[in-house]
Amino acid sequence: MKAVKRLLLVIFIIYLVPTFASAGLWAMRDHPSGWSAARWSSAGILPKPEDAPDAAIYVFSAMTGGLKGSVASHAWIVFKEKGAKAYTRYDKVGWGSPIRRNHREPDAYWYSNPPQLVTKITGSKAELLIPNKVEGAIAAYPYAEPGGYTIWPGPNSNTFVAYVLRTLPELGAVLPPHAVGRDYLPNGEFVHLDEDGRDLHVTIRGLIGFSAGVRSGFELHVLGLVAGLDLANPGIKVPAVGRIGI
Repeated sequence: MKAVKRLLLVIFIIYLVPTFASAGLWAMRDHPSGWSAARWSSAGILPKPEDAPDAAIYVFSAMTGGLKGSVASHAWIVFKEKGAKAYTRYDKVGWGSPIRRNHREPDAYWYSNPPQLVTKITGSKAELLIPNKVEGAIAAYPYAEPGGYTIWPGPNSNTFVAYVLRTLPELGAVLPPHAVGRDYLPNGEFVHLDEDGRDLHVTIRGLIGFSAGVRSGFELHVLGLVAGLDLANPGIKVPAVGRIGI
């Protein structure tokens, strides 16, 4: 019984305390009154395509709207082939046809929240990856049809981007801890080893499990909340808060 109480205390301290703290801070801030009142314009992060002719791949994440915005973010993928005159953006959303192409500016605010750069690849590496792997991974995502979206535990917007990142370890990134739904493995998978063999993911429908490896470090996820250690870029991963560098 003591062991169970200690376990519950650890879970409370690691997962629930930062979640409640994040929710409290969120409640004290100003928020748009609704979808139509939110800011969706460009945040001015990306260079104009004509000023950056090289191929490029970006992954962005921004806190989402409503109460879930206190603990959860939304991720999307942007890329541009060499010499292209425009960026291409892919998101997964919860209405209509889930996978959306260019429905927002590539670096737009999301529910008035500024996007954060998760990773970027430019130059010859991006030039090879875009036609050979990025577009293929997006096309292969198994929940791309209407109805293929569940806000929690997944498959949601973060499930989609995490799938692409796992399929393309060359991008060298994982989504932040507040990307709820990222640990949901498609098709009922219990165990997934990334294509380069350097990250292992074990989960029960995205509800409880762990990830370990070069990119993930060591993570434990409980009910969509992620805590862990970043080993490649030393830091800690805090549920609902994000990564804090050391």
